[in-house]
Amino acid sequence: MLRGKLKKTDNPILGIMLILAAFFIFSFIAASGKWLIVAGIAPMQMVFMRYFGHFIISFAILTKNGFKLSNFYTANHYLVILRAFFLFSSTALQFLAFQFLPLTVTSTIEFTAPIIICLLSWPILGERVGLFRAIAIIVGFFGVVTIIRPFGTDFHPATVLSLIGAFSFAIYAILSRKLAGAVSVDLMQFYSGLIGSAIVLPMIFFIWTNPSNTFDWFILFLIGFFGWLGHQLLTSAHSFAEANLLTPFGYSFIIYSAIWSFFISNYLPDRWTILGGGLIIFSGVAIWLREYKKSTGKRS
Repeated sequence: MLRGKLKKTDNPILGIMLILAAFFIFSFIAASGKWLIVAGIAPMQMVFMRYFGHFIISFAILTKNGFKLSNFYTANHYLVILRAFFLFSSTALQFLAFQFLPLTVTSTIEFTAPIIICLLSWPILGERVGLFRAIAIIVGFFGVVTIIRPFGTDFHPATVLSLIGAFSFAIYAILSRKLAGAVSVDLMQFYSGLIGSAIVLPMIFFIWTNPSNTFDWFILFLIGFFGWLGHQLLTSAHSFAEANLLTPFGYSFIIYSAIWSFFISNYLPDRWTILGGGLIIFSGVAIWLREYKKSTGKRS
């Protein structure tokens, strides 16, 4: 089993394989959400199952050697809870957007998160944003506008939900960076499941709908397990390779989502989605390249 604390090992190939697997699992969660929405399941019902399953698995891991209150304590509990809230917000907003938008659109907008992280790195982390990264942010912004087309007849308000979801994920990622090394991954996983479940629990009795067949039941229960597993794989990947090496492979999520979208809805992205997605990927890779060169002592 993949553990919350792993010794740092230099194995970049394994790290890349794990990051590709993690984003495939994340794409499966997104595809499952789209599939079940088409089947008539409420988005927040799936969000609940996503976090309740996460909670059960994380709780079992923390108590495998006996229940101790100290296992659930952290001096950084405010930041841990805030991090969990933003992760929940990202998931809930994306699932709500699935009702109206193709997977390729939501997944591409979601990957504005690295651009938003770069934009917020100065006010939150105190990191200077130079001219190079500022230009990359502007290019990424034009990519978002190209996909959303806010002044055209094809504009759908649900794209705003997806964009706010990306912003929430960016805050979650920044808080994860601040808490890295200070709080165990297993404990952060637990609070992610706990907070997400607790927020949706009061409404679940009013929105719950039983799936119509065994396969849909199976998918509904798998969402929680794969939510936990995806984050475990993501953490494990970073224990074998540096983040600067792994970051570009996260864009495999867009490719996975396009394939899922075709199989579920027979949908292929239009030219504007492809163009906007290309600009967002270019922007994200440019920011990554700048960070990579800085981390290796180079200058551009």
